[in-house]
Amino acid sequence: MKLSAADLFEKIRERKPLVHQITNFVTVNDCANATLAIGGSPVMTSSPKEVEDMVKLADALVLNFGTIDERSFEAMELAGRTANSRNIPVIFDPVGVGATPYRTEKASELLEKVSFQIIRGNASEIHRLIGGDIVTRGVDSKELAISNAALASSAADRLNSIIVVSGAIDAVSDGKQTTIIDNGNVLLTNVTGTGCMATALIGAFSGVTDDYYAAAVAGISTMSISGELAAESLQKNEGTGTFRVRLIDAISTMNKKTWLKEVKINEEITN
Repeated sequence: MKLSAADLFEKIRERKPLVHQITNFVTVNDCANATLAIGGSPVMTSSPKEVEDMVKLADALVLNFGTIDERSFEAMELAGRTANSRNIPVIFDPVGVGATPYRTEKASELLEKVSFQIIRGNASEIHRLIGGDIVTRGVDSKELAISNAALASSAADRLNSIIVVSGAIDAVSDGKQTTIIDNGNVLLTNVTGTGCMATALIGAFSGVTDDYYAAAVAGISTMSISGELAAESLQKNEGTGTFRVRLIDAISTMNKKTWLKEVKINEEITN
């Protein structure tokens, strides 16, 4: 899996996948810049009147629930169904699911209408998607008793998707194998949009391969490694504003060699 993910860095620079993202207005610019930084091409069209046409041109589709409303939900459903019909990978970011009944109900509805190849969220979001108790505060995660690895594996079985649970330790699972990634820095939690950007990266990698498991590993680990490198580059008296800029710098300079040197994949479990 490590080598499969590493090979995607060259592919993404060569192919420049078009990643259609229906995302939230808080982080839309960050998601577009993260996509560009890794080598992809972002398009952020969200009108129900044109998403079907736009997604037909795309290599991957990312649906992000950050600022969900009736209009954006309609656009997500239309785009998702179109992507499914054309075998374009669809990635779901259930931001804040569990925070309100509306958000949770719309996520469940979307899961019934659209097939997702990859779902990325924090532990409380993924936990709620599979019917767990509400543990979300706003869009932030609260700690669960279950490990991210065990949660990812269980959710993959329940949702029939590759699951990425992000946190202090990231986990990727398809229900049969689980990859644990131990990279990252606490400053990633102090800048809004880093989770959304991670999902955008996963979408970009998904646009150049049909090995969506490798794409999920490459995307989430790129964000975590970039967080480490950005934090290490900070000078005295530099804070989260500079970190945010350095984070994009680290993503833009990420390559196979750097990734193989920095990634910390602790174990892969075959169930």
